[in-house]
Formats: sequence, structure tokens, C-alpha cells
Amino acid sequence: MKARTFFASTSREALRRVKEALGADAVILANRPVDGGVEMVALGPEEAARLSSMVPDSTPTQPQPPAAPARPAPVMLTQPTIACAGGAMAQSVVAEIKTLRGMLEEQLATLSWGDAGRRDPTKTRLLRALLDSGFSPALGRRVLDKLPSGREFEQALKWVQTALALNLRAATERDTLVEQGGVYALVGPTGVGKTTTAAKLAARCVVKHGADKLALLTTDTYRIGGHEQLRIYGRLLGVTVQAVKDAQDLRVALHELRGKRMVLIDTAGVGQRDQLVAEQEMMLKGGGADVQRILLLNATCSGSTLDDVGRAFHAETAHGCIITKVDEAMHIGVVLDAVIRRGLKLHYIANGQKVPEDLHLADPQQLLQSALRPGSDNSPFALSEEQLPYVAAGLAGVGGAATSPVNALRMRSGGSLG
Repeated sequence: MKARTFFASTSREALRRVKEALGADAVILANRPVDGGVEMVALGPEEAARLSSMVPDSTPTQPQPPAAPARPAPVMLTQPTIACAGGAMAQSVVAEIKTLRGMLEEQLATLSWGDAGRRDPTKTRLLRALLDSGFSPALGRRVLDKLPSGREFEQALKWVQTALALNLRAATERDTLVEQGGVYALVGPTGVGKTTTAAKLAARCVVKHGADKLALLTTDTYRIGGHEQLRIYGRLLGVTVQAVKDAQDLRVALHELRGKRMVLIDTAGVGQRDQLVAEQEMMLKGGGADVQRILLLNATCSGSTLDDVGRAFHAETAHGCIITKVDEAMHIGVVLDAVIRRGLKLHYIANGQKVPEDLHLADPQQLLQSALRPGSDNSPFALSEEQLPYVAAGLAGVGGAATSPVNALRMRSGGSLG
């Protein structure tokens, strides 16, 4: 194995020389600062490939019968033993090379972000504001890539707020669930507030169209007394509540209620990783009517949990969503980020337990203004100026991952943002 050493005044120049000499597939073994610049040790692609294939043939050979010794025979290293040792050494060297390469890429990304921050400090402050507000790195990078240059921070922040608001699809007075009518099933994990939200929607429907135009169904037959809370709300509103246990029951109930303007189905609360989620979805599909699912999202959950919920409950096929527990959330940017990235239509915001008062239409501008309001710098989760370059170094490839829902997002800026 023959490694070559390169010297340059900067890491970027050293990398350029490595690529010119050894090609784009060269492997960096070491990178360290020296007097007057940077020293890099690299392997050409052929040498690296030769190193990766250093595992000898480990096919065991037939052992020769030893002659009867007069004294104990010395311990000999057999061919399989040598092969295993050589293979382990080669794998260890390759693993070390990959580790060193990852460290170098991270260092170069940090330096690159530092240069970008010095060239455009406004974007650096905006990224910090977005991350501190709970927005994901994927959405933050996508928005900042569209940001026009040459703006002061306050003006740029207003542009970001408006751009996010334009991409937050929200229902209006004309297309609310109560106004449109239909059969709606409220779905979501346990504790998200499905029953209370169903009661709020039911109360609005009764006020708007009368109790005779509404029907309430519940599939919560798993918990003892799980449907009693909805029955209490139903008695207060003058609406009968029916419990259904399977797709056949649901089909019969929906056929009998086909003359109702609105039918609300309160589903059982199950964890997003429970197999009952799939069974529940099959039950709703087998109801024999156009049952539209409304996904409830808890504003107090973390971004990764909300993504897990979105995947489990197939958010991409949901009719829309309702954000609950807004009054309990420290930052609503997390849940707004999930709604924007998945392109969900936001029908309502729930911010308390009062029925029906604590249910409101979503105002995108107001929500984004609230989400991007500066928080406390004393929070242990707030990024400092010194920490941001190290965090941002890991974001260089964000937005291009094939598994990220943000790939389908097309940020709309609109003419009003100029």
C-alpha cells in the first residue's frame, strides 16, 4: 500500500490537488494542519480497492496427519487462522479509512458553513431562529434556499414567515367540515384528544344545522367505558351515540344514517405502532360509505414522533388534519413543520378542553407569527452562535434524502414577497 502526501495552504486547495493527482475516487487517510497550511495523506482508488480485497482465500485445507511426536508438538498457525487474521485486519483498516473520511467531510462542511455564515449572516440567524422554533432542518434549508439575497434580518424573517404561511394549507369558512358535511372519522394515537374534538365539532354542527342533522358513532369498544364520555356529550347535545365493533356494524349504521348531513366517528385511541391501527383502517374502508379520515396531531409531540404518527396513519391519504393541545405546547413550529412537509390541509386548531369554544379555524399568518416569536435564550435547547456551525455542518445534505417527505414540497413564494 503506497500512500501519497499533499501539502497546500487550505483544505480546499489540498483536496483539489488530491483529485487532480489521484482522481475523484481517492480515499483520504489523514488530514492535519501543519506550518504554512494543511497536510493530507491519500490513497488512489486502485490502492484502496486492493486494500479492500486483501482477504485471503479462507477455504480450509485438509490437515496432514502429524507424525507421532516424542514430546508435545509445537502449536502451529493453520491456513484458516491466518486467513481470519488477515481478513479481520483488512476490515479494520477499511473501517478506519471510512471513519477518517467521515471526520474530514464533517470538518470541511463545518468550514464551508462558517464561510457561508460570514458571507450571509442573515441566513445564519434565520436558520438558528427556525431550528429554535421547532422547524426541521429539511424545511429550514428548503426555505432559505429560496430566500432572496440582500435583505436585513427583520425583512428576511417576514419573508420566511409569509413563505411558510403560503405553504400551510388551511380551511376557510366556506370549506370547513361542518359547512361541507360528510362522514368523518377522527383518527390518531391515544391521548391526542379525539373524543373532545368530536364533541366540539358536534356542537358546532348542532348550532349550525340542528341536532337532527348529526350522528355520532364510536369504535372505542376496547377500553372499559371508552365510549361513555362521548355518550355524555351526545346527551347534552340531544344526539344519539351508537357503538360499532366491526366493519359490518359500521356498514349497517352508515346505511341507516345516510340522510344525516354529518356523521362523526370517534375511533379508539391506539399507539401508532400498534397492529390495531391497520385493523382500524380496514374497518373504516369496509364501512361501505365514503369515510374521510381526519388525522389529529398533538402539538406537544416531537418532530420524529409526529413523523412516525404520519407514517402509521397514512397521512398522505387523509382528508386533512386538526392540531390539538396547542395551549400545552411550548413551540408549535414542530407540528406546523409536519403539516407543511406532508402537505396536509389544516382544518382546525384546538387549544383547550372547553366545548365548543376551544376550536378555531387556522390562520396561517397568525400561526407562523406565533411560531417564529423569539423564545428564551436560557433554554438548554436553544442553539448558541458557537454551536450553530457544528449543527449546521450536518445539514449539508439535508433536503436531498430520498426518504424525506420534504422532497415533494415545492415552496411557494408568491408575488407579495418581493
